[in-house]
Amino acid sequence: MAKATKLSDEEQVTAHIQQLEPGLRKIVETLRIIILSTDKEIGERIKWNNPSFYYTGEMKPFDPKEYKREIIVFNLFKGRIMLVFPSGAKINDSSGLLEGDYKDGRRLIVFKDLDDVQARKKILQQVIKKWLELVEK
Repeated sequence: MAKATKLSDEEQVTAHIQQLEPGLRKIVETLRIIILSTDKEIGERIKWNNPSFYYTGEMKPFDPKEYKREIIVFNLFKGRIMLVFPSGAKINDSSGLLEGDYKDGRRLIVFKDLDDVQARKKILQQVIKKWLELVEK
């Protein structure tokens, strides 16, 4: 009897995206490519039942409850396209891309459609790069 092989993190993300409604799938896949192409030290996995992107490089030790490694977690509840930056409040975002003022430090980006994603691609990548500059190595 063949032993079931566990899917890699990337395969799990791909499988998750494939189960989405086709219009949403295209937007999520585009965002995935944009995020992963921003820096080679960004990895992906499923966390909190959604695609999640995190810093894969060396970091100073920290309390796991601080989620310092997490960059972005998708929130696709009811088909909306929301990116959650768990520590987004630390980013100096003068573009206005990051929304919200949550006490836990998270910030959000909500995209309306694929055109909106393409229009704000460069700003999204700048915000991610600013986040990466704040990593405590």
